[in-house]
Amino acid sequence: MKNKSLISIHDYSKNDYLRIMDLAEEFEKNPRSYGNLLSGKVIATLFFEPSTRTRLSFESAIQRLGGSVIGFTDSSSSSVSKGETLKDTIKTVSQYSDLIVMRHPIEGSARWASEVSDVPIVNAGDGANQHPTQCLLDLYTIRQTQGKLEDLTITMVGDLKYGRTVHSLIQAMSYFSPSFHFVSPEELKMPNEYKMFLKEKNIPFKESNELGEVLKTSDIAYVTRVQKERFSDPMEYEKVKNAFVLKNEMLEGTKSNLKILHPLPRVNEISEDVDENEKAYYFRQALNGVYARMAIISSILGLK
Repeated sequence: MKNKSLISIHDYSKNDYLRIMDLAEEFEKNPRSYGNLLSGKVIATLFFEPSTRTRLSFESAIQRLGGSVIGFTDSSSSSVSKGETLKDTIKTVSQYSDLIVMRHPIEGSARWASEVSDVPIVNAGDGANQHPTQCLLDLYTIRQTQGKLEDLTITMVGDLKYGRTVHSLIQAMSYFSPSFHFVSPEELKMPNEYKMFLKEKNIPFKESNELGEVLKTSDIAYVTRVQKERFSDPMEYEKVKNAFVLKNEMLEGTKSNLKILHPLPRVNEISEDVDENEKAYYFRQALNGVYARMAIISSILGLK
């Protein structure tokens, strides 16, 4: 993994996933013991698209490891607003840093950046395509809550068409013999390319437009936000935004090990009364982002 960009979840192997998770666990157990690991290292965070958890958890991870952060949170404050190309931005920033973390709204932008950069690139989300660091923290969270990754039933709810987190997670979990339930409005169904991927891997999945009964057989319910920013027609968004709302009473009769995950931000797809249920795990999941990203950064830089 040393000096290797992380653009797609396919860039890493199953053994790489396990090494990252083991290292994240080590950081979680001793979060204040590695304050000099990134001493002298500069990490650039380039966010061409808004972010709270991903950006702040990366910056928290870097600072906990003793590194320095440069970058921008809005492309309008960079030379992009003057017409600078992505290539020139990346080539320039790679002169100032040891690693670049980038979020961009255009699919394929992170791969292109990795081809012109002089330092490794970590994809923090490129459009509706991939979000590999979220996927690795999700794997870590699933293993943490279930004690394993193998033979689990995972229900994915909400925006399965544009949801890059579910696209990455499907591909990563394919190594661990899962089964899937997909619950979404017709307009936001899982794209055929991912269903074909599962068929080729002989991984069972079912599609449904009803959530209640599906929850009762699930080990993990992965809920996603309907992403307003992906819709060109506001009326189409209004039609589907409240298609599935998870409420606390819907968790009655579910398996004792069920955990509710969400990459956040939440709008109204999980009622706030679910927050107090012991099966709600999405805020702990967000914390796990710090440990997973500490593991990813230190591995790419060859420090752990």
